[in-house]
Amino acid sequence: MERSAAIERVEEIVETVENDTMPVPVREIWVYGDVSLGLDPIDRLDVYVTKDILLRGDDADRETEFVESHGVKGIGKTVRAEWADEHPELIRASENGYTAPEKCLAAHLLPDDEPVHLEVCNSSFEDNVTQRLRGAMAREAYEQILDPRGVCLWVDGQRSDEAFRKLREGEFAFPTLPAALEMLGMDEEETEEAAQAVESYSRRQEGTTVRGDVL
Repeated sequence: MERSAAIERVEEIVETVENDTMPVPVREIWVYGDVSLGLDPIDRLDVYVTKDILLRGDDADRETEFVESHGVKGIGKTVRAEWADEHPELIRASENGYTAPEKCLAAHLLPDDEPVHLEVCNSSFEDNVTQRLRGAMAREAYEQILDPRGVCLWVDGQRSDEAFRKLREGEFAFPTLPAALEMLGMDEEETEEAAQAVESYSRRQEGTTVRGDVL
């Protein structure tokens, strides 16, 4: 993807979150990896969204209605019923038939034919970077590491025009991925192997992909 197209896509994502009813409340939007580093073209556009969980549900008594009409559980509990009313074609569920907020967000925000990866979590980008790194180090599953070189573009309804300007002009300066991982506490002798695993995993992905985390 050309860099200009990637940034245009991110702007569209921010505008959609600002203007549309979302399946769940969105608190932050970040980009990380290739686009943050100023590469052109980029292999994949990596977007991180921090969402809030509908702990009590916004309209939980409507779940039965959607089970009967769409065969999906959880509408009104984990995904807004208002959103499902407006976008029934975008409802997505996990294998157990329960609504999957991250898949619903991806269906609403992204096309299905572009090299874009969406990370969705209830925790902030920085916190998830740390948690994922600890888990990956404990299991030696380095491909699960979240690239820490990210840029926050939108938070709590406020867009950062300055962050967008720097992103367009490639003004952000980040260390190499091994150096960034070492700064976060990984042993120097592990960082090269970990970085290679992260980059290899990213290259193997095709089209639009999504991952959901709950911390």
